[in-house]
Amino acid sequence: MSHSRVSEIRHVAYGVVDLEVERLFYTETWGLEETAASDGRVWFRTPGHDEPFVVKLRQAAANRVDLIALAAATPADVEALAQQVAASGARLIHGPRALTSPGGGYGFRFFSPDGLPFEISCDVARGPQRELGHWDALPRRISHIVLHSPDHQALVRFFTDVLGFRISDWLGDFMCFLRCNSAHHRIAILPGPPCLNHVAYDVPSVDSMMRGIQRLRDQGTNISWGPGRHTAGNNTFSYFVTPNGFAVEYTADLDTVDDDRHVATVHVPNKQVMDQWGIGTGGPHTMPHPKPDAGLFQPVED
Repeated sequence: MSHSRVSEIRHVAYGVVDLEVERLFYTETWGLEETAASDGRVWFRTPGHDEPFVVKLRQAAANRVDLIALAAATPADVEALAQQVAASGARLIHGPRALTSPGGGYGFRFFSPDGLPFEISCDVARGPQRELGHWDALPRRISHIVLHSPDHQALVRFFTDVLGFRISDWLGDFMCFLRCNSAHHRIAILPGPPCLNHVAYDVPSVDSMMRGIQRLRDQGTNISWGPGRHTAGNNTFSYFVTPNGFAVEYTADLDTVDDDRHVATVHVPNKQVMDQWGIGTGGPHTMPHPKPDAGLFQPVED
């Protein structure tokens, strides 16, 4: 276990072919708030959290992941993590320095062993937030991110040995749930080509998730899988696909665990483990088919 570790998720940045339709989806349908726009780039925050932004969109020639941003507690942690990443053989994009994205901060960027771009930062300025009610069908924060990897066991080792994540559970030997704090998982890893599987957003309650499903359906975005409740993490789920083809999720009730003492469980895959309710539509087969991300090992400047 590394000494310094990632502490949280910050945001995800995408390059998209159709910026305006994705922009409208995140504001009018998904429930984010636009905070800034400049030179073909748009930033969005959640109403229920003080992270300055959780999604960044950029007009691009191909749909791709531009960045997955994580947090560390202190500048010393950022610097130690940069050393740990470099020592692992992963490729640095730039070393620790002042950041220019909204909220600023101090951080570094690197490619995962599979080529997805990451940032780890601290001292990011906080933004406004408000308490969401039980029935508010709006995102509070990014809950977790799921990735595919052609060598998922090696990527699990990278996240644990280099970035300090801990294993919370396995689904068979093919899906690993990783935590960086008391949330049951912030990252999960599956086999497949190097790409993003989906980004999940926490909403206040199961009731707000169901109300959100209704809003998306009424606005023409049908649910791809769900509603249901997973076993690992015990969280409810409802998956959708954005206009540019990225999978997103509303989730609620994710378990919290004792970060130091939690013992991982290996769940035997079956339909009821995937979905304890078993009443929803679709399944993993109805989600976007994974393919290598178009931006592997290609950095994007802010």
